[in-house]
Amino acid sequence: MISVLLVDDHEMVRLGVSAYLSIQEDISVIGQASNGKEGVEKALALKPDVILMDLVMEEMDGIEATQCILSQWPEAKIIIVTSFLDDEKVFPALKSGARGYLLKTSMAQDISDAIYKVYAGEQVLGKQIIEKIQQQAPHEKELHEDLTLRENEVLLLIAQGYSNQEIAEKLFITLKTVKTHVSNVLSKLEVEDRTQATIYAFKKGLVK
Repeated sequence: MISVLLVDDHEMVRLGVSAYLSIQEDISVIGQASNGKEGVEKALALKPDVILMDLVMEEMDGIEATQCILSQWPEAKIIIVTSFLDDEKVFPALKSGARGYLLKTSMAQDISDAIYKVYAGEQVLGKQIIEKIQQQAPHEKELHEDLTLRENEVLLLIAQGYSNQEIAEKLFITLKTVKTHVSNVLSKLEVEDRTQATIYAFKKGLVK
């Protein structure tokens, strides 16, 4: 039986969700809370398998409550269930450590399905949440994208086993210049030595 705690400041929402979940054979609502502060207290006292957390509540909002619970009970599995889809709510909520984010406009079955998945260790995001993340998330640059053309050449030669002297001769530059390029390559790739740089190059498919 999966135990669930409902944290929402609207009684009708708590009653509606609780009524639906009560007909599920393997889900049991073991507690309810009307604000974040009460939610933290009941979560730590009852240790439910899954917590359904509203965002905007008096005394303590859902993000703060989520952070507070996880700081004292890192294993807690929390799903945000809210009406809000704006950036100021979505991204802080996801960063707080919540395992899921659903809108209250979701189908009832979506909520029960999310409970099962989060209980099993998965992360669950509503379709609209995924779309927002895809729209807002910036392209994450690969570390090697910051290398200059010459630094890329040096990296490839390092990965092929060339020494600094051999690189200098091959590129017709001074040994001192090669050492500067090597230092820059290691720094930009956030690696400590030539071996790690070589591993990075092969891992990213830079060396054919």
